[in-house]
Amino acid sequence: MNSSDRTPADLLRSALATDPARPLVTFYDDATGERVELSVATFANWVSKTANLLQGELAAAPGDRLALLLPAHWQSAVWLLACSSVGVTVEIGGDPAGADLVVSGPDTLDAARACGGERVALALRPLGGRFPQPPEGFMDYAVEVPGQGDRFAPFAPVDPDESALVVGGRELSAAQLVARAGADAAERGLAPGSRLLSGLAYDNWDGLSAGLYAPLAAGGSVVLCRNLGKLSAEALEQRVESERVTDRAM
Repeated sequence: MNSSDRTPADLLRSALATDPARPLVTFYDDATGERVELSVATFANWVSKTANLLQGELAAAPGDRLALLLPAHWQSAVWLLACSSVGVTVEIGGDPAGADLVVSGPDTLDAARACGGERVALALRPLGGRFPQPPEGFMDYAVEVPGQGDRFAPFAPVDPDESALVVGGRELSAAQLVARAGADAAERGLAPGSRLLSGLAYDNWDGLSAGLYAPLAAGGSVVLCRNLGKLSAEALEQRVESERVTDRAM
């Protein structure tokens, strides 16, 4: 984290400039056996493509509000950083009826249909797979994102003092989010190279911080685990060892 980093997108750019090859997000789903590892460069590429989709195809602009109805998942992390890149406010678990756009997983499609704006659906299948049958009224993220550009430039500058995230009834500007992530990283003792294993949900600040923002601010990485409760204690310790985990949030 550099002193000039005032948005989550800034944090990602700093990570990309420092060590693009290092792991940033290692994702496990212990209900399916899925494991995905994304380096800083690969993660940043997904963010750029998603930001281009958001700004270009979905016509999102700074000040728009996006209801994010996704679990803790590597693609959820991508959307969080893509929204920061464009200047869109992410409302975690927000009311789709009051949002400009909605991004939904397969289990929340009915609720997401209340959104009168653009609707994007993620199948959350291994390797970012698409829906076997696209849900009616939704853009299938896995179909649309591969063709987007690998580089992103915002149409309008992102103001770090404008709203970036709404979670647990609290609204944070981009600058406040970065400051809080940095403070959390310091409190956890995270440093460059730290590997934080998180089994927390993305429905509150603690889960978002441990599962993305604090490791990113520290120059570390996250081992993000969904359905961690399905893992035995022995298997968990094996993962901690194999992934070189230095800290845990469970």
